Amino acid sequence: MIWLLFLATCFLAYSNGANDNFKGVASLFGSKTASYRTAIWWATVTTFAGSVCSLVFAEVLLKKFSGKGLVPDALVGSELFLLAVAAGAGLTVIIATVTGFPISTTHGLTGAIIGSGLMAVGTEVNFQSLGKGFLLPLLLSPVVAVLLAAPLYLGLRYVRLRLGITKEWCLCVGETQQVIPIPQPGSLMALQVTAPPKLEVCAGEEQKCLERYAGAVWGIKSQKVMDAAHFLSAGVVSFARGLNDTPKIAALLLVIQVLDIRYGLMAVGLFIAIGGLLNAKKVAETMSHKITTMNHGQGFAANLSTGILVIAASKYGLPVSTTHVSVGSLFGIGLTTGKLNTKVILGILLSWVLTMPCAALLAAVVYWMVK
Repeated sequence: MIWLLFLATCFLAYSNGANDNFKGVASLFGSKTASYRTAIWWATVTTFAGSVCSLVFAEVLLKKFSGKGLVPDALVGSELFLLAVAAGAGLTVIIATVTGFPISTTHGLTGAIIGSGLMAVGTEVNFQSLGKGFLLPLLLSPVVAVLLAAPLYLGLRYVRLRLGITKEWCLCVGETQQVIPIPQPGSLMALQVTAPPKLEVCAGEEQKCLERYAGAVWGIKSQKVMDAAHFLSAGVVSFARGLNDTPKIAALLLVIQVLDIRYGLMAVGLFIAIGGLLNAKKVAETMSHKITTMNHGQGFAANLSTGILVIAASKYGLPVSTTHVSVGSLFGIGLTTGKLNTKVILGILLSWVLTMPCAALLAAVVYWMVK
């Protein structure tokens, strides 16, 4: 049973990496700042760094996601209970991953704890603790992300305009390149950018326009400054995700007394990295291209707001979902620019609603079958 629990926890970590790892770098890929391969490797390295740092900074989440306070203490130490939680949450997350939906592992774990607990002890599950300690921060996190990302982007845009940094479009035809400056909007809230003139090759192919920032900041080209800041913000989000998610999963291994929890955290971090490298493509496409189109500045603002919220949640032991925060930030950006894909957002919201009951059902079935 101990080995089954360890394998189920590693499977959950793999599923988590496959569904979550790319979320921090989605704007790098979506704005063509980096290729898919570069983005996923950057996410892997920084997420694993966050997993390692969770050895020191995330003790509160370790205790909270062992189920303590939600179910009786006797059940918290049960290998069967924790096995059902790991299997139910892992199956839920991997199903969402292969269908391309970015869901919350935190929601999956919470639902699995409820389902396994109900099957084991019935009405002894502490729903009052569930609402106050788990559901409230999970529900508030995407709303706070929207409210932070939109004004943060507008504020950064205002600073850019005050510094006199303009935009230009590079139209590449063959081996030649033509730079066409775009007039800046007269008002901060005038968010519609004048479209560049179309340039066509004589064969009839229309080349895609690439937007970049003109001018320099402190002697450094503005585009290089933006790219560096964009990579840094994406790394911050991925680091914060590793810091926040690793203890939630490793908490399932606390019952294995012969295993030092530090080794458990490292194993979880390793399988999170492997899952992201091998199975993140479909969720990457949804996060990078389907929610909203974005430029460098918009992606930077979304990543920065996500990183701030997730790191703050890790510090204070709030089980927020990196998925909800990152999607909420992209939602805020898309709402501000008017480029939000409403159909995709509605599909994601539906998957969020179904996550907890699906995980609860699967965990309950696993508990019943193994018992």
